[in-house]
Amino acid sequence: MTIAVFAVIVIINLPIYSQAILEADGSGNTYELINSVLAPGYNVVENPECVHPEFGRHIAEVWDSVLNQYVFEFYIHVTPDNDRCINYDRQRVEIKTYDQSPDSLIGVVGETITYKWKFKLPLGFQPSSNFTHIHQIKPVGGDDGNPIFALTPRKGSPNRLELKHNNTTVVEIVELSLIEDVWVECTEVIYVHPINGTYSMTIKKVSDGTTLLSYNNNNIMTIRPDNNFIRPKWGIYRSLLSPSDLRDEAVRFASFYISENTVLPVELTSFTADVLGSTITLKWQTATELNNQGFEIQRKLENSDWAAIGFRTGQGTTIKQTTYSFQDNISEINTTKLCYRLKQIDFNGTIEYSNEVTVLNQPSNFELYQNYPNPFNPSTAISYSISQTGLVKITIYNTLGEVLKELVNEPKEPGYYSVNWNAPNLNSGVYFYKLQTDRFVSINKMVLLK
Repeated sequence: MTIAVFAVIVIINLPIYSQAILEADGSGNTYELINSVLAPGYNVVENPECVHPEFGRHIAEVWDSVLNQYVFEFYIHVTPDNDRCINYDRQRVEIKTYDQSPDSLIGVVGETITYKWKFKLPLGFQPSSNFTHIHQIKPVGGDDGNPIFALTPRKGSPNRLELKHNNTTVVEIVELSLIEDVWVECTEVIYVHPINGTYSMTIKKVSDGTTLLSYNNNNIMTIRPDNNFIRPKWGIYRSLLSPSDLRDEAVRFASFYISENTVLPVELTSFTADVLGSTITLKWQTATELNNQGFEIQRKLENSDWAAIGFRTGQGTTIKQTTYSFQDNISEINTTKLCYRLKQIDFNGTIEYSNEVTVLNQPSNFELYQNYPNPFNPSTAISYSISQTGLVKITIYNTLGEVLKELVNEPKEPGYYSVNWNAPNLNSGVYFYKLQTDRFVSINKMVLLK
């Protein structure tokens, strides 16, 4: 069989990413540095200095000997800090993006946002039994009081770090002691949609890459229907309803990264077809996937339309290389040309088609294949290939050489064929089937087992 293949296909144009990086530089102009990245010309630092001015700035840049770089250190005090002299039952020191931030730093419906950052909780960190958020994804506009997602340490037995959705649902938990006094890196990827959003969060130790928390959901609300956009917040935001739970804290953050793209990329790096007998094996590989529900495999015969012949479930959102395969049995298809393509389907219903791979269904040899199933009862399929046009006979014999059945006796064009033999009235035993043309003869054995 001759097959036309190609090595690399990209089925969706690679997106243009907008990104922002915030790194401490040790200059001492900490608030100015933060504002210059997250909202140039505006103020994105929420702090309690209205009630605690004598402490000075509640975010500083300090040298960290483990990371070997300057990092941001956030300070909070049980007394007298509060929430910006607005709310007195809680306290806050956070940075954020918001309305005045560049469009590339806020997430609207249809966009995919990636957040990365590092943080280190001090040893013995004391969280509230109510809430102690160290990261939030907050909506703006409409129902925007509660976060969509929050990473929050919580007092318990033992203390734990919770990942919460929609303010109430805990979707993942890790014991807090595993997070204390070590640098960890968070990667959060969000496809923004009020119904069919996707969300993933991983937390890994910086020292050795050990995964401490991992969560992925490919069908989740990531923005409320009446919200305008979502945005991130980092820092310390905690309840004062149980002050005896708390102590003064200093939490370190580093290497904030925000990346946005408006296209959902599924990067298909290869799509090939391999042929063995009458079976065509399609193989394809992706380098990245975002919001990918899966692939519908489609086939087109000569003088016919595209038809779905199978489906392979996608990985949702992943940056890992993924390999897929699908087998198509064409023994009963008599055509000299087959085309295949992939219909990639997102969770939000968006579709994209791959380029086509073409198979020329032209056997290079005459061949009689082993029947299947074998042994059989009472029917089996006999497959064969014809490389040149001519008269073809398929005949069944018993062990005495007597003809029991002539299954085929007619001219055939080059191609792959299959014929069924049903033997309900014959006894168990060995039987033979013969393929005969004017250029080729082949005999195989089969077993009827009742």
